[in-house]
Amino acid sequence: MGIGTVKQIDIDQTMQVAYLDYAMSVIVARALPDVRDGLKPVQRRVLYAMYDMGLRHNSPYKKSARIVGEVLGKYHPHGDAAVYDAMVRLAQDFSMRYPLVDGQGNFGSVDGDSAAAMRYTEARLSAIAQDVLNDIEKDTVNFSDNFDGSLKEPAILPSALPNLLVNGSTGIAVGMATNIPPHNLSEVCDALSYLIDNYKQLDRIDVDDLMKFVHGPDFPTAGLVYRYAGGKDSEDNIKQAYATGKGRVIVQAKTHFEELSRGRSSIIITELPYQVNKTSLIERIAELVRDGRIDGISDLRDESDRQGMRVVIELTRTVGPEAVLKQLYKYTPLQTTFGITMLALVDGEPKLLPLKRALQLFIEHRRTIITRRSEHDLRKAEERGHILEGLLIALAHLDEVIKTIRQAPDTDTARERLMKRFKLSERQATAILDLQLRRLAALERQKIEEEHKEIKQLIAHLKDLLAHPQKILLLIKEDMADLKAIYGDKRRSTIVEGELGEVKPEDLIADVPVMVMGLQNGRVTRLLNPGRRSRAEKELAWYGLANNRDELLLLSQRGRGFRARVSQIPDQTQNADGVPAGTLASIESDERLICAVALPPLPEGAEAYLVTASKRGQVKRSALSELGGTRASGTVAMKLDDGDELVGAAISNGADEYLLVTSDGNAICFGEDQVRPMGLVAGGVAGVKLADNATVVGFGLASAGTDLVTVSASGHGKRTKLSEYPRQNRHGVGVRTAELNARSGPLVGAWVAGDEDQATLLSAKGTALVTQAKLIGRAGRVKKGATLVELKQGDTVQRLIALAARAAITGGTPAAAPEPPAKKAPTPPSDDNKPAGTQPATSLNKPASRTEKTSGPSHQPKSASTRRRR
Repeated sequence: MGIGTVKQIDIDQTMQVAYLDYAMSVIVARALPDVRDGLKPVQRRVLYAMYDMGLRHNSPYKKSARIVGEVLGKYHPHGDAAVYDAMVRLAQDFSMRYPLVDGQGNFGSVDGDSAAAMRYTEARLSAIAQDVLNDIEKDTVNFSDNFDGSLKEPAILPSALPNLLVNGSTGIAVGMATNIPPHNLSEVCDALSYLIDNYKQLDRIDVDDLMKFVHGPDFPTAGLVYRYAGGKDSEDNIKQAYATGKGRVIVQAKTHFEELSRGRSSIIITELPYQVNKTSLIERIAELVRDGRIDGISDLRDESDRQGMRVVIELTRTVGPEAVLKQLYKYTPLQTTFGITMLALVDGEPKLLPLKRALQLFIEHRRTIITRRSEHDLRKAEERGHILEGLLIALAHLDEVIKTIRQAPDTDTARERLMKRFKLSERQATAILDLQLRRLAALERQKIEEEHKEIKQLIAHLKDLLAHPQKILLLIKEDMADLKAIYGDKRRSTIVEGELGEVKPEDLIADVPVMVMGLQNGRVTRLLNPGRRSRAEKELAWYGLANNRDELLLLSQRGRGFRARVSQIPDQTQNADGVPAGTLASIESDERLICAVALPPLPEGAEAYLVTASKRGQVKRSALSELGGTRASGTVAMKLDDGDELVGAAISNGADEYLLVTSDGNAICFGEDQVRPMGLVAGGVAGVKLADNATVVGFGLASAGTDLVTVSASGHGKRTKLSEYPRQNRHGVGVRTAELNARSGPLVGAWVAGDEDQATLLSAKGTALVTQAKLIGRAGRVKKGATLVELKQGDTVQRLIALAARAAITGGTPAAAPEPPAKKAPTPPSDDNKPAGTQPATSLNKPASRTEKTSGPSHQPKSASTRRRR
């Protein structure tokens, strides 16, 4: 056996060279994104393969296995798992701030569930991915050979989307790693526009200027991002990361507290830090409870659904929720540190990029793309213009051209004779020979002339664009404005300026508008979405708008008040029937809640008043500061005589006017200065003189821009301007406000309302109508009004329940719960004083009327294909 040539090598040197080659291969061709399109090679190949397959955002989905096979066979000779995992991440809305792949099927979840096998899922490009690939066919990027030299693949994508910043990137190479957080597209587009506007003065722009637009990372899973990890006196972490390209920020879950029954509380988790596994988090909390490291947790469950995340941690009565939450931040991933390393490939070399440099490199990339696109379009336009000039020459000498062609023995001879006779190029002569006879019609000839004119204008525009680089920058700015208009959205992550760990109880309660509803069966419930209604109107006793952080003063018909927080009332998603009023207040068996007043937060030194009115015409004003000692067991808000009942309450500023309406059709308006402030246990003063058997059916605060709505037992009602009610002294008879007779019956309700305010009318037999004030026709003070609700024979309107604003939640005297179902009532006719053509409008903070459509408009996102391409 022969022995071959033996070559001696230095093992140390060989290992160094081999390792360096391997390291550079990992850095350049696997782990790090390019600063221009923000993509790694495998991501770029997935997107290009889908584009090549025609999988646009408006085309049918295709099996993921088909896409993976396409990528493997043409561009990426590695394992199918690597390709599929990359595609799955591009489709996950909890991983990507703006997903580039539109997936159909199971693509994983924030719980850590893996995606289904590629044979089960389907995918296509998302709409925003179109802006990453647009113009790739216009020689805007360089193409290189694929792994076997049989095909070409793009070395970079044109990407009008600043993908590196808006979607971020994570990768571990050899000896280095990148970890770029996602950002809000609108903020990044604004920062790019600012840079373009000041491009000649780039050196004067610093990180503070850019941070006026880019406020910080914006994670797809939202959460709280702390600017100062060690307090406000410490260094600005976000600024440090943007200035140097390297830093860290503290990210916390978003939580709030909810009050449960019997003095217990719960911690509700609605947002998680980026890349935190929800299932692992819950398991970690359970482990800490089992090991005894965290005390006071009685129950732990995941109530997340399609509407959003909701993890509930119920606590015992022996612990405070703030203390438990601080322990959870310390021992669980509810608080994490996100290390920012803005490392990306610049001209094939890994570079650490400050924010300004990353934005500048993207602008340079887009300048190159638009320049190459314009050059390509100019070449195509000049080629087409050249052909059109030849066609116009032929059309101008049509008879001679036809004669020349007919006399030629063959095509080549005809081409040569045309070129010689009319001084045409070979391409022009060939185009004339290929001209179809139908193009000789007068209309077709006109189209050729118009096309030639348009081509000349396009050529002039493209030459001017290439001759003035500043105009290219303006095009980039327009692209950023288009991106922001089509895909821009609000921030998800909240930038916290306060110190880390500074937890205020009110900050942990969700700051959202809610609707508080009292039912005739004595139960109380809460709707987190005031725009929807989930219970028949016929079951209402009182209802109104509040904020989830508000504190309520619940008032009974006996004039007693009870304090309770809105967040203490279970939402209907937790308890569809609500909770008995007895769980919120220590009411007695013969007592019922008739209204609730939301106690507003007052600026220092300001004063407001609780105003109450009774059925027998008594009015009382008490300073809200008197409520400081109100006990949970209840206290007397208004002392009432035997047989008298509370009918309403409101919050005044000390300079309001009171309006009282009686059942026999009188109304009196007097100034607040006529009712002196009194202590809580006082009984009030006389507000109106009542006739025999008359009672007060309406009480409100008169304010500018409001009207008085009155409703009689027969279902007639009207709206009258408050200017028709003169200001009088209290304890008078007042003035007439309605024309009443035996057929109309007494007034059953009155309501001081603005145009958008609404109320519910309930009849004895169960008819219910929700209407807005502006739908009720205006009429004079002593007029009868129009029919508001069609009643069955023998039926009468019993109550008017106004949807109160946040300052006061009031209602009428409850009646027995009716049995028949609610029905819709016709829209009342307009009076002469009411403008014609008035249409109902649903307020964002009020439930939809029964006379309106309850479903909102369908917002269809604009397609990327509708964007104007230049």
